[in-house]
Amino acid sequence: MLTNHVKNLLLRFQKNEITEYYVYSRLSRLARGDNKEIIRKIADDEKRHYQMLYGHTQTAVKPSRWLMFKYTMLSRVFGLTFAIKLMEKGEEMAQATYERVKDSAPPIKVLLADEHRHEKDLVGMIEEERLNYMGSVVLGLNDALVELTGALAGLSFALQNTKLIALAGLITGIAASFSMAASEYLSTKSEGNKNSLKSALYTGLAYIVTVLFLIFPFLVLADYRWALAWTLINAIAVIAVFTYFSAVTKDLRFKKLFSEMFIISMGVAVFSFGISIVLKNIFNIEV
Repeated sequence: MLTNHVKNLLLRFQKNEITEYYVYSRLSRLARGDNKEIIRKIADDEKRHYQMLYGHTQTAVKPSRWLMFKYTMLSRVFGLTFAIKLMEKGEEMAQATYERVKDSAPPIKVLLADEHRHEKDLVGMIEEERLNYMGSVVLGLNDALVELTGALAGLSFALQNTKLIALAGLITGIAASFSMAASEYLSTKSEGNKNSLKSALYTGLAYIVTVLFLIFPFLVLADYRWALAWTLINAIAVIAVFTYFSAVTKDLRFKKLFSEMFIISMGVAVFSFGISIVLKNIFNIEV
């Protein structure tokens, strides 16, 4: 006979299992090759867990439509690895709860053993192109953030005209994106990388997308100070999104990654702003 406390826990686990069954089923349709089969088997396990729990609770529960939508969309935007790793973190929290109640509810021991096996299966199982070129994306993003944030900060004080700042920033950014892509191509080709062209494209694309995102405020605002503030917020947003993606997919510490990129990018921006003040006063230039 289950106590109310244990039954409520089992119902919560039951909802998690049926939700994960539907999520993994959807993700298996997006996967290819061996990954497809591994994810499908995990989905089958989640369904078996649900049925096992149902045998004890005798209560049907519905999956979380929000979580199904959330993880499916994340997989489409950021890739299977990101979505699965993020869901895996949720499973780690579930495992901790399973450990506390496994002696009170016999089916939990079976679930716990399967969850540990899932964790092993998921580690390193996904082969995704976007992860293979993560280094190229990092190079493009980092360089664009550091270089252009600093340049826009300096140009803002020197020119004090949003259209001129946007024009100068676009010219600088587009030229730099081609330069970075070419450098990445030559660098990877010299290392014997057969996909040097693709690495260069990832670097250049990451750079130019970041450039456009940072310059956008200067194209829509008339006050250069507000535009610069918005640009700095955009830079922080890019840092936050990318470092979170890296932390999840590479099992790294988000706070450490974010702090490093934030300090470097904002430090260069502040330094460039100071340099622009000094140079403008030295040359006595008025725009």
